[in-house]
This record gives sequence, C-alpha cells and structure tokens, in this order.
Amino acid sequence: MGSTGTVLRELRGAQKSAKGVSLYSRYVNRPAGRVLAAGAYRAGMTPNQVTLTSALFTFGALAAVALVEPSWTLAVLVYAALVIGFAFDSADGQLARLTGRGGPDGEWLDHVVDCGKMVLVHTAVLIFFYRFGELPSYAWLLLPLGFQLAAVVTFCAGLLREQLGKAAASARGPSWAVPAAPASPVRAVALLPADYGIFCLVFLLLGAPGAFRAGYAVLAAVHTLFLAAFLAKWFRELKALRAG
Repeated sequence: MGSTGTVLRELRGAQKSAKGVSLYSRYVNRPAGRVLAAGAYRAGMTPNQVTLTSALFTFGALAAVALVEPSWTLAVLVYAALVIGFAFDSADGQLARLTGRGGPDGEWLDHVVDCGKMVLVHTAVLIFFYRFGELPSYAWLLLPLGFQLAAVVTFCAGLLREQLGKAAASARGPSWAVPAAPASPVRAVALLPADYGIFCLVFLLLGAPGAFRAGYAVLAAVHTLFLAAFLAKWFRELKALRAG
C-alpha cells in the first residue's frame, strides 16, 4: 500500500471527465472526495462502505433538520455534515476506479443512496416548515413537494437519457452517440445553481427560518427552470438518435 501522496497522485489520474460538471463539483467536491478516497484506501475501506458513510452523514444531517430546534449552531453542523456526505459520494467512485473494485452492485447502491437523499432532503424541509418554519400560510408546505418533484424528475430523466443513449450507441455503433458538450468554463459557471453542493448552502440559514424559507424558494424556482431546460435538451438529443 503506497503513501497517501502516491495514492492521491494515482487518484488524480483516475478522474472522470470535467465535461458537464459545475465549478463547485470540479474544484471543491471532487478534490475533497479525492482526499477522502485516499484516506479510505489507506483504511482498507471498500467503495460500498464509503457509499454507506456518505449516507450516514447525509441522512443524519437531514434527520436533524426535521427534528431539532433550529439554531445557528445546528445550521453550521447540518451544512458541514451535508458537505462531507457529498464529498464521500464522490469518493466512492474514485476509490472504485483506483482499486478496480467497482461493479453493478456498487453503482446500484450509489444510485439508491442518491435517490433516498433526494427524497429525504425535501421531506425534511417539509417537516421543518411545519414544525419550525413560522409560515405565513400553510400553502408554503406545497413548496418542498414541488421542489421534490422537480429534483426526482431531473434525476430519473437524466439517468434514462444516459442509458437510452448508451443503448442506441451499442445497437448502432459509437457514431450514433450524441457527443458530450465540451468542458466550457461558461457552462461550468452556468451549472452552479443546479449543483447539490450549492444547494447545501441554504442550510446555513436554518438559524433564521424566514431567510431559510426565502432562500429555499429561490432555489426551487431555479431548479424548476433547469428542469425545463434539461428536459428540452434531452428530448432533442434522443429524438436526433431516432431520426438518425
């Protein structure tokens, strides 16, 4: 087993493409995940154990959002746990590529945790609104449900786009695949509002329920706009595969 520095160098050479990745994921989450992956490798952890560690941090933080009286201390702790959980979510794939121990089971587990996180985060906010949110109207309880719908549809539609594109390329040859967008700095900035790491920032406002509610509403609107843009883009790409 090599030194931590050697492992980090090997991990840098086993990174995913930067295409279609926001600045936060590229320059914050992936490097943090690389450090955690190196530590996990030195500790003898498997990629699946790293995935479950990510779930532990994330689900623990979201349980606190729903159940604990809001405060600025809670806000910092929840944000920190969510960011660490997100970094471990990057670390599991990096560790799998480093060790060659990835497989369908690991990819399945990773997606199950991601799906659970997506549902639970907005469920936790819904409970927070009801218990601590100082709502001007109970109509605000519909906001987490709408945000959850946008998040789940984006997640599922993106996975389907990827799998259907791969199936078409496999059946008809690589030339049928829609080429990925280049790693554009402008695109990396534009994708920031849709990045989970940026979304986590809103939890720093938990100490002020009104400010948290306003920040969450802005993000819900932004994610809904991104959903519409993504759906139109993915539909055009899949239609082009059929037409071609």
